[in-house]
Amino acid sequence: MASGRTEVQVRPGTEDDLGALTALYNHYVRETAITFDTVAFTPEERRPWLLSHPEDGPYRLMVATTPDSREILGYTTSGPYRPKPAYTTSVETSVYVAPQAGRGGIGTLLYGALFEALAGEDVHRAYAGIAQPNAASARLHERFGFRHVGTHREVGRKFGRYWDVAWYEKAL
Repeated sequence: MASGRTEVQVRPGTEDDLGALTALYNHYVRETAITFDTVAFTPEERRPWLLSHPEDGPYRLMVATTPDSREILGYTTSGPYRPKPAYTTSVETSVYVAPQAGRGGIGTLLYGALFEALAGEDVHRAYAGIAQPNAASARLHERFGFRHVGTHREVGRKFGRYWDVAWYEKAL
């Protein structure tokens, strides 16, 4: 997929990506209510998160990069929905796109790769929580077949205010 003049590549995330992935996530921690984390992470603090996403299985980490892999344009993950054993066939998904790469189709490219990777796994449902308002994220999820199943009102407090989270579900 082209983004400007540069071809975008999607691949599994690796430990070499840890610094860039942490920096990207910290942007969302510091500047937005998209994540409810409130304190930025060091790469070492994020290492367990990265290692919880192997190259196979239901919990994936995919990154979009420039062809030389020097710039991470975004990433997507699937992870445990809840920790109890009966939930193992459900995953929670998320997408984070670098601010300079927004509106370039990176989220669509990443989700396409993630759901293709999950196609052979024992996963029955995907869920996504979207802090409100976030029309762009809602459109992305709906494009991939997610449907709104409910909203938790004022479930998180960040930046001195309460935020709603809309929940979306997709059959896999």
